[in-house]
Amino acid sequence: MVSHLGIAVDVELADGTRQRVRVARKSGIVVGDDVVVDGERALMQHRRTALLRRSPGGGVHVVAANLDVLGVVAAVDPPARAGLVDRAAVAARSAGIEPFLVINKVDLDGAADIVTATSARVAGDLRIFAVSAASGEGTAALADFIASRGRGALVGPSGVGKSSLLNRLMPGTELNVRTLSDAHGAGRHTTTVSTLHKLPGGGELVDTPGIREFGLVDVLKGDLARFFPGFHVVDDACRFRDCLHCDEPGCAIKVAVTSARVPEARYRAYLNLLAEL
Repeated sequence: MVSHLGIAVDVELADGTRQRVRVARKSGIVVGDDVVVDGERALMQHRRTALLRRSPGGGVHVVAANLDVLGVVAAVDPPARAGLVDRAAVAARSAGIEPFLVINKVDLDGAADIVTATSARVAGDLRIFAVSAASGEGTAALADFIASRGRGALVGPSGVGKSSLLNRLMPGTELNVRTLSDAHGAGRHTTTVSTLHKLPGGGELVDTPGIREFGLVDVLKGDLARFFPGFHVVDDACRFRDCLHCDEPGCAIKVAVTSARVPEARYRAYLNLLAEL
């Protein structure tokens, strides 16, 4: 399924043609789902993966289905929100999806410092692509990465340039963007529905509406301890396999914080998220 339009979905058939099929508003079908078209019905098939997000209102949403990778898009302007990156990365890993980070608008002043600071924050735990949708810098490497993985999605807040980035990756797509700043000539994301696109060099990419929060769904505390970005720099094993990196003796993460291998700010962010769970 390549797009969801409320009471209808666009389905790409095996021969490459598309068909619009009516569905119930609460059918549960999302972009990326494999479906069987039976007359005027679309029957959802088994999902390999499903990326879940809890909205600020408490509702649970399936962002996209059958993803292999998830790109969390940040930007030099507006700056990255560490909490969104952390939560989306944990949600992806919990679902068996590989997360990566895209820092857009590196053509703007001060970009180098922001890329350096963001890279240090995740401590080499996430693959990072520093790109400019405006100039094309870094987008070839990003396209090659997605093609090598299969199907990906881009998530992030409005204004970081997800639609502009997809326009660059797939010339002729011409997704709508609107002006965010006359000074920067940047675009604010105007996507209102998720859509699936095939990239020219291979792979597929889901463009999603902008989100400000990425609430975790059904993530266990043990999963958070294993999947939180920035902890994989520590090779030493904790004394206990189910260590939550709090008060347990022999915790390798706490030792790494003391020795500054893991930044104190990273550890505090983890503890705050752990408390929420």
